[in-house]
Amino acid sequence: MLAYLIRRLFAAAVMLVVIVMVVFGIFFLVPKWAGVDIAASFVGKQADPAAVEAVREKLGLGDPIYVQVWEFFKGIFAGRTYAAGGDVTHCAAPCFGYSFRSEQAVWPVLTDRFPVTLGLALGAAVLWLIFGIAAGVLSALKRGSIWDRGAMVVALAGVSLPIYFTGLLSLAIFAFGLKWIDAQYVPLDQSVGGWFGGMILPWITLAFLYAAMYARITRATMLEILGEDYIRTARAKGLREQTVIGKHAMRSTMTPILTMLGMDLGALIGGAILTESTFNLPGLGRAVLDAIRNQDLPIILGVTLITSLAVLIANLVVDVLYAVIDPRVRLS
Repeated sequence: MLAYLIRRLFAAAVMLVVIVMVVFGIFFLVPKWAGVDIAASFVGKQADPAAVEAVREKLGLGDPIYVQVWEFFKGIFAGRTYAAGGDVTHCAAPCFGYSFRSEQAVWPVLTDRFPVTLGLALGAAVLWLIFGIAAGVLSALKRGSIWDRGAMVVALAGVSLPIYFTGLLSLAIFAFGLKWIDAQYVPLDQSVGGWFGGMILPWITLAFLYAAMYARITRATMLEILGEDYIRTARAKGLREQTVIGKHAMRSTMTPILTMLGMDLGALIGGAILTESTFNLPGLGRAVLDAIRNQDLPIILGVTLITSLAVLIANLVVDVLYAVIDPRVRLS
């Protein structure tokens, strides 16, 4: 098991380096090749040439590419110092630069918004795992029944309906119509009840989409596994049906579910743009949307790196869970 973990950690470290290099290329090299002046974007359209040149010197955009790459890496892991003339600014690690619009460091801006997105992703994940897996297992066990057909129709609707439609519909019914829920977001440190009330509809709306997908994949996987020889052998030995399903069938069913969960949860931590926009949540998704509108490149870069790191960590955790569920994976 230790050797397996070391291999996975080494692979994750290599992948992290590759991700940082790719992100650097996308956000710094590609615009340069396309003729976009990043320094001018930082200063604004009305800036004079002297201000643009000062920003270029401060950001090191005139340095050779290998120097820029090194400074970018060093900024993320050890911090970075920006200097132009007599103006010296230190950016503590992890340093993703400064916003083009507010001239604030990107990292504090993202950390202020990260708890909102993390709470949204984790809360929705709990709901979609519980209801999606339960619906999929019951549909597989009652194949062809009314429950099976009804659950798959609901799952098809969940996959097909866009979040901004189900989100606005839930707001119209439960928040503005019946007034059961106050959909206004309240920070957790101000009021636990207010935070829960502001998050319950986003959780349900987001979970409805993902639970539908998890129900379909769970049903398909469970139907395939129930036809395997070892399931028939377990039943022939006289094991209780709960043991056959819970201990034997579910263990194999969890493999594709974990794969999906690692990708989905990692991506959502980078910001659920539609959900956060629909419910006016101040998370990373809203930060990305605002940054795109304002052409604020450093904010987009920071969220991209956070999303990539979240997906990388989620998949590393999934790899470890694979080894726990199936010991054969440790030999791969």
